[in-house]
Amino acid sequence: MDQKEVTIYSTASCHFCHMAKDFFAEKGVAFTDHNVGEDLEKRKEMVEMTGQMGVPVIRIGDDVIVGFDQAKVSELLGIA
Repeated sequence: MDQKEVTIYSTASCHFCHMAKDFFAEKGVAFTDHNVGEDLEKRKEMVEMTGQMGVPVIRIGDDVIVGFDQAKVSELLGIA
């Protein structure tokens, strides 16, 4: 099965962002990381998508998760 496209909107100081990225690395999940602390265009995109400024925002395929919900992320990716 093809892996769904994974994008994370994060900031350098966000603890849960680091946890999410470590989790993806550990599980061998490829992802695109946008630092919304520095990238204003991506920050705007994230706020339009979620209506808020909280990070991380994780997009998996068409699903958007605000915060790092490991169980939900695993379920959407079909990994244990």
